[in-house]
Amino acid sequence: MKIHSRVTRALLILMCLTLSALAADDWPAWRGPSADGCTPTGNYPTRWKPETAAWKIELPGKGASTPIVWQNRIYLTTPADGRDAVLALDMNGKQVWLTKLGPESPARHKTLGTSCNASAVTDGKGLFVRFRSGVLAALESDGKVRWQINLTEMFGPEVYVWDQGSSPVVTDQHVIYARMHHGDSWVAGFDKVTGKMRWQVKRNFDVPNENDNSYTTPLFFLHQGQLAFLIWGADHLTAHAAADGKLLWSCGGFNPRGTGNWPAIATPVIHNGIAVVPVGRDDRKQGSMEGVRVDGRGDVSATHRVWKRDDFGIFCCTPALWQNRVYLLRPLGEVACLDPATGRTIWEEALPRGRRYFSSPVIANGILYAAREDGVVFAARVGSRLELLGENPMDERIIASPVPVNNRLLIRGDKHLFCITGK
Repeated sequence: MKIHSRVTRALLILMCLTLSALAADDWPAWRGPSADGCTPTGNYPTRWKPETAAWKIELPGKGASTPIVWQNRIYLTTPADGRDAVLALDMNGKQVWLTKLGPESPARHKTLGTSCNASAVTDGKGLFVRFRSGVLAALESDGKVRWQINLTEMFGPEVYVWDQGSSPVVTDQHVIYARMHHGDSWVAGFDKVTGKMRWQVKRNFDVPNENDNSYTTPLFFLHQGQLAFLIWGADHLTAHAAADGKLLWSCGGFNPRGTGNWPAIATPVIHNGIAVVPVGRDDRKQGSMEGVRVDGRGDVSATHRVWKRDDFGIFCCTPALWQNRVYLLRPLGEVACLDPATGRTIWEEALPRGRRYFSSPVIANGILYAAREDGVVFAARVGSRLELLGENPMDERIIASPVPVNNRLLIRGDKHLFCITGK
């Protein structure tokens, strides 16, 4: 069933959020309302300094999760006084509430990791959050805890080389979370009202060292008219029915040489029925990209590959999708524009050299924002080429993705949340 990409995205928004209307000023999940890292309209800034921010607030603790926005409220996970917490702000940066949950689990990797790498998600009625400690919780819009469980207590510790990073996603009934680590791996649906696990599907593959570590987030799409989701990790791409997690198809063969230390970090994107899948580690010159059709059944490893690129890839930064093109941000700032239907390079250019990029890029009305680890945020127009518009140092490390919403750019650093507006 082939559906135009705009129609598909609109249907997914309605089916996943089950709302009568979606405000243009909302960013309800890590990669935005369409899970593509883009917003199609608005007037966004390109040059600024930290001291010219519309506002800047000091955060209770260091986190790498991306803020979300719903109906003029900003929500983000953060440590606070040694506890996992959720912070709500108004659009002027004023605290509305702060809800503390269980004890914080400090990051294993002190520089890049945090206790709250996973971003919150909302269905417009409640918030759903996940922390390194194992806490999975639902909160009401006023900060009251609806329910709270601890997956580490229920299933044992998650074993990662790095720190947990997959974010939850929501359907009309369930909050879905994928737990993919060096141990029993699965994806499960939890009742949004009670927190009770309604279904669980195992996802265990025999793979080389570290390749069973996955930090990607489930990605919704329509499979033969029904809501489904993709999961990328353990050298396999799998598709599942959103209603019960049932496996629809599986695609392997991404790592024929059996190379190890290939954790899955960047999440795929889908355009016109083709998933663009980042494979391997471009930081070690072991990256590749593949296009896989998402309409299959059973084992599609030999039947649904559309294209493959072995000459480059990405590692940590999830691609952005804008006007029928996929934009890749490589570890040292190279930006590649691809045709998702064929994998053909339309152009490849580079941002100024410096530190590495861990934050995923976003595109706001044709302006790509890329935050480098050292805190420099680049603004560049994309289309027929890459046109650098601004180079903006924020004076603190940035791992979280920028959020373009309602003509504002929200930028989370190690210490502060900034709101940048245009002139």
